[in-house]
Amino acid sequence: MLKKCMYRNRRLDDTTSHRDVHNSSIITMMELSYENEDKTLLRQFVERGYRTAPLLHINGQPVPPSLAAQARPNQTLLSYLRSTLGLTGTKLGCGEGGCGACTVVLSAYCPRRNTLLHQSVNACLFPVLACDGKMITTVEGVGSWKKLDVHHSSASAREKDDNLHPIQRAMVDMHGSQCGFCTPGIIMAMYGLFATEDGEGPSRVSHLEEHLDGNLCRCTGYRPIWDAARSLCVDEGMGVVRGPCGVPCRECPEREVCEMECNVREREGVGSMDVVHSCTQRKVVEFRKVVDEKHGSDWWKQPMDMFPKELLPTTENTEIREQLSKPLVVVDSSIHNGGTWLQPHTLEELLDLFRDYAPAEKGGIKMVVGNTEVGIETKFKHAVYNRLVHPKESIHSLYEVLETESHFHVGACSSLSALQQFCHRVLHTNLATDVQNDTALHKKRTAKPIHDMLRWFASTQIRNVACLGGNLATASPISDMNPLLASMNAQIVLASRPVSDGGIERRKIAVKDFFTGYRTVDKKDIEVIERVDIPMVSEFEYVAPFKQARRREDDISIVTSGMRMRLSPSEHSWVIADVAIAFGGMAPKTVLANKTMAAMLGKAFEESTFAEARAVLQHEFRMPDDVPGGQAEYRLTLACSFLYKFYLHCAAELKKDVEASASKDNFPAVPAIPSDEESAIGGFVSAPKPSIRGAQSFPAPKVATGLEATHLAASNAESAKVLASPKEPSKLDSVGQPATHASGPLHCTGEAAYTDDIPAPENLLHGSLILASKCHAPLASIDITPALSIPGVFGAYTHQDIEKLGGDNRMGPILLDDVAFLPVGEKVEFVGQVLGIVVGASQEIAEKGARAVVVEYGEEEAGNAIVSIEDAIKAGSFWTDFRHEMKRGGDVYHILSQTEVDGKPLVVVEGSIRSGGQEHFYLEPNSTLAIPSESGTNLTIYASTQAPTKTQDFCARVTNTPAARVVVRMKRMGGGFGGKETRSVFSSVAAAVAAKCSNRPVRLTLNRDTDMSITGGRHAFVTYYRAGAVVNDDGTVKLHALDVKLYNNGGCKFDLTGPVMDRALFHVDNCYNWPNFHSVGTPCKTSQPPHTAFRGFGGPQGMVITEHIMDHFAIKCNVSGDKLRRDNMYTLQDCTPFGMRFGDNFTGKWNVPSMYDQLYNTLDVPGRRAAIAAFNAKNKWTKRGIALIPTKFGIAFTAKYMNQGGALVHLYTDGTVLVSHGGTEMGQGLHTKVCQVAAQAFGIPLDDVYVNDSSTDKVANTIPSAASMSTDLNGMATLDACRKILERIQPIRDQLPPNAKLSEVAKKAFYERVDLSAHGFYALDNDRCGYDWNKDRPEDFPVDLPENSWKGHPFNYFTQGVALAEVEIDVLTGDHKTLSADVIVDVGSSINPAIDIGQIEGAFIQGMGWSTIEEVVYADDDHTWIRPRARVFTTGPGTYKIPCFNDVPERFNVSLLENADNPFAVHSSKAVGEPPFFLGCSVFFAIKDAVTAARGENSGYFEFRMPATSERIRMACGDVISSECIATEFSTFQPKGSF
Repeated sequence: MLKKCMYRNRRLDDTTSHRDVHNSSIITMMELSYENEDKTLLRQFVERGYRTAPLLHINGQPVPPSLAAQARPNQTLLSYLRSTLGLTGTKLGCGEGGCGACTVVLSAYCPRRNTLLHQSVNACLFPVLACDGKMITTVEGVGSWKKLDVHHSSASAREKDDNLHPIQRAMVDMHGSQCGFCTPGIIMAMYGLFATEDGEGPSRVSHLEEHLDGNLCRCTGYRPIWDAARSLCVDEGMGVVRGPCGVPCRECPEREVCEMECNVREREGVGSMDVVHSCTQRKVVEFRKVVDEKHGSDWWKQPMDMFPKELLPTTENTEIREQLSKPLVVVDSSIHNGGTWLQPHTLEELLDLFRDYAPAEKGGIKMVVGNTEVGIETKFKHAVYNRLVHPKESIHSLYEVLETESHFHVGACSSLSALQQFCHRVLHTNLATDVQNDTALHKKRTAKPIHDMLRWFASTQIRNVACLGGNLATASPISDMNPLLASMNAQIVLASRPVSDGGIERRKIAVKDFFTGYRTVDKKDIEVIERVDIPMVSEFEYVAPFKQARRREDDISIVTSGMRMRLSPSEHSWVIADVAIAFGGMAPKTVLANKTMAAMLGKAFEESTFAEARAVLQHEFRMPDDVPGGQAEYRLTLACSFLYKFYLHCAAELKKDVEASASKDNFPAVPAIPSDEESAIGGFVSAPKPSIRGAQSFPAPKVATGLEATHLAASNAESAKVLASPKEPSKLDSVGQPATHASGPLHCTGEAAYTDDIPAPENLLHGSLILASKCHAPLASIDITPALSIPGVFGAYTHQDIEKLGGDNRMGPILLDDVAFLPVGEKVEFVGQVLGIVVGASQEIAEKGARAVVVEYGEEEAGNAIVSIEDAIKAGSFWTDFRHEMKRGGDVYHILSQTEVDGKPLVVVEGSIRSGGQEHFYLEPNSTLAIPSESGTNLTIYASTQAPTKTQDFCARVTNTPAARVVVRMKRMGGGFGGKETRSVFSSVAAAVAAKCSNRPVRLTLNRDTDMSITGGRHAFVTYYRAGAVVNDDGTVKLHALDVKLYNNGGCKFDLTGPVMDRALFHVDNCYNWPNFHSVGTPCKTSQPPHTAFRGFGGPQGMVITEHIMDHFAIKCNVSGDKLRRDNMYTLQDCTPFGMRFGDNFTGKWNVPSMYDQLYNTLDVPGRRAAIAAFNAKNKWTKRGIALIPTKFGIAFTAKYMNQGGALVHLYTDGTVLVSHGGTEMGQGLHTKVCQVAAQAFGIPLDDVYVNDSSTDKVANTIPSAASMSTDLNGMATLDACRKILERIQPIRDQLPPNAKLSEVAKKAFYERVDLSAHGFYALDNDRCGYDWNKDRPEDFPVDLPENSWKGHPFNYFTQGVALAEVEIDVLTGDHKTLSADVIVDVGSSINPAIDIGQIEGAFIQGMGWSTIEEVVYADDDHTWIRPRARVFTTGPGTYKIPCFNDVPERFNVSLLENADNPFAVHSSKAVGEPPFFLGCSVFFAIKDAVTAARGENSGYFEFRMPATSERIRMACGDVISSECIATEFSTFQPKGSF
């Protein structure tokens, strides 16, 4: 069992503050204060028995009083942990409780249950003072990578290599972290779940599947995290691989003939020496042995063991017990204006506070419980609350959840989790002993809709602290619970105490009458919501919850509803005796559909009644096109679809009740539900959450020789002989091994330091950017005076200060068309453009100062701002110098005007396809720490960037500092995906300017909403095409000609828009041969933020075009899309439109056709399609689809000069090796792979090689880590340096025994003055990179070479892959789930197959997200309800949805291709980061296949725009309900989007 872990294994004392004892900026800040009027009242509260200091406990230790006293009323727990205690393992990812990076576990004694409760919470929202009397566990308290104290008394403990907790170990061993930024939060979420289920042992898988819903990961694709979680669960039969039949595969008598995939993979893995197979079940069994060996069986008891005994009621510490029995008041007088915190212990005290302070004239008071809403208001709406009141759990009426014979009584402050657990217990009460217990049955029917809705309400972390009373008082118009409560006739009990010596007065109001308008309720200032009373349902009364969101888990609903109906039997039919239909998302408040209800009341319960009611509903709730929130047609369609689902639900339940009734023969007939409509009953709200499993396979590890065999020539024949001599496989081999990520243990313990985790230097200032609030107008003036008047603000810097420094304000990676700070008088190009920076004593002060800056604008320019591609096309707003064209073959315009080719029919299709943008959503926002030295003449920049040299260049340029005096250091990034290649630089430059001007260190970490507002993302594309295919006599369809025009939305600055478009042009063919080809790519200039690199860099946007065209041809020619794709794939010696030939020394092996055949045959695609067709025929409202999609992705920078890499290698005399190289680590495992290359070269264990950081003073003039080229370039450069050292020490090695250790060789070499350091360099051959779009064909160019090959050879080789995805959609809502995904990728001979598989899975899920649920929305012509025009609306996890844990394919299998050596890269490997991204689009095309099934066989071609959101899925299905709700013609209708 693990021992308590201290704060980073050190003990805090009273001198510790803000990560550094001597932080003078904090001392200065604390000396400043403001006058809080409540200080005069403090004495009165003390006299009334209040105490004035909280009792805080972190990781089992009491926080020293001096540090506890620094907790402020308006301070979040996260801020306190990081800023005051220096516990940086808990991360700030979003600040709104949407990503889970800040998760910690809150432990407290619960007197009502006489037990300890351990619950995960979002530290970014939860108030630190609400932790009074509780214990907080952070990741530092769970376990550490550090070895235990050598003086530890336990011998067994001394033998441990580390102090990892089993959860941490599972995450490390199962490759559950990549960038690692989200990892501590995920581990804490698991830690809380393992501690909370039943107190009797580790959790069950179903418990984790149900509740692991509050964390996001952008890197891994979640599958390995699921494996890690499962490995610690106790579930019957989990250790055995079972088929769907339930029989263990290894015991099945039909094992050798069974073709179920689980058995096939299991069987293939047995006895195979050529392929390594792994799967979820096998890993679980193996890891359990590790847990038993290293941790024993009671590891899960750690939270209980660590809980401070003094916080238990049995404590003998009378002083603590006495303190905790008192209410708490904390009055803040610091410069943070923290206000006052009040924590009453009785209802009377609480009501007295509301009476005395709630009225506005008395300053007001705000109740907070979980702070899940108030925290959002204060952070994003900048609301200021002078007094916050947090009722103590001792006020039982506020926190109890109990039942009577007629009602559920829910305390207003009881957590939603407590209510959910209460309903769960009711639902699982055993009725077997009393079948006739109608009351118990009615309780279950009352509890079930509440329970089911709460399952999808926000996240576990939010539900653990959010309360029903807060949900009601907030009065959100899209609340999930409020419509359900209104439909159930729930009542709210309001309490007040108008007179100080009087009694408590209570009044009741129905929930349906409580909401008076947008965010307003019928509650007096002095009233408090005490409880909610929910009546039990009666006989033949049915309640159902409905919701649909952009993403199932942790998402705000688009439309939500609660519906209740009581039926009464009449002579001939069932009659609707009572009905209540409430909606959220259909009006500015929760509303009842009164007209619809009236149309139904007293009518016969039959389908025609609901059809008539639907018509009334459409009239009652039809919304204008510009309704806030948009999606008018979809929202109305959802409301009508929910109504129909409710009819089916009630009919099914009524049938069950009648059949179970003793007097069933006396009842009228129940309306029959057609069998093909039964699948519409229910939906995901009540369905079990999916079980995510997967299998992985890769060739047996080997050390392959690649480009180094020919490229890294030795300096002499003897060295060449030694270096080239073949080696037998060795246990020291590192290359080819599935080693875990080098930083994995540090990720999992929170000990991995990111830029914002670097301890604060002395005199640190925090920065906040001054941003433009509108665009399309000139910047008239900036007044920083108001900011400078705020206590704690040190300075504010604008373009004028850059001029004073003598710096060059211009920026840009290609064109210098951007600026660091916009000068006064120039046009504001986009909303959020950087105008300057404010620095202050804390982040809060700096942000307050930035908001105080007064910015004025001139008159807007004529016409609307250009926002969309359509706007740009109309206005001719292009970067015309970068419009590129590619031609091959004949004149496509002439060809496509024909009807025949050589007497065979030519089929021509024409249309358009749109693909949306994508937000990078790296979990770590942009962060920089700029430290000046030598009187400001030198700068050290710690930055989260993919481009240290680019950051160095522009920090030097803008601050007028020689580049040699600017050092940029990058340890690790919390994700990048291209977003930190260029669009991180402006942030670092702003910090550098402030640091240079102030001569003090400056930390600038962007808030999530700021980062998403201004950094840009993936380019949206609009493409218009005409294409022709020839139909041969045998029915085979062969592609013949393509004419395609691509437009991308580059935003207002060029950035990398041109190269992104170029790569799209290079990939628009995907894997198919177009004999006649013409493409034109036009970059568009708009008023959006500058868009930039993103995984795939335009390639996916290009490939999706051809795949769309292939579907178009399949429909037009009535042929199989699978066969069409296979018949038109490139073959060996074919050429791409840009002149690259497939095969041999041109591109290496061409494996796509064979991989396509492999998946097609082994997964029985024809059989799967037949089964899907049969399923679809039997299910009207649920459809399935499948898609088999290939990809090829070119590897190289298309800019020739960028194909170079450098490295510096030091061999130390102890035999260890330090590598520095030009790449950066963002989670892709680059450092790990480079270490494997170096370890292999020296023949030493992998642990003996280390990469410290990426720094411009170690390896200069580096290339950004991008284009998936980092291992190819830096791995080769590292190997070059290693070989130089090996050549130098070979004579020394020859003098020693053959088994001499490297340390002995190195030491002897040192004494003989041999240089043990070497710089390595690698540049891709000239003839294998670079492409000149404008180069004309030379007159003497050989006629036998491919067309356009005279322009260059843009790629070194292709990484290739194929994916098969199967999905299921709900036709009535547009919801979808991915049932399975099988992926095979050619990554050459993998240097690290585990890392490569992780990259494939992460890329696949990211590509799936781009093509399905991730929708970027701007204020444009389609979204006029957003203001100001051109503002990005999707600026955080609340509005922008990336895939979450339960979006993963339920069966997710990944294989690496065998026998795929690649002679064009180091150790015969291939690049892997970007190529698999497009394979995630197989989910999009599978959805499209399912939508096609819903539309019917004769629906024909339709443009299905990307992403396939729930709205696009629903509105494309073409059923009668959606058609009724569309105001225009269905055939031309398209949901709105930002392109």
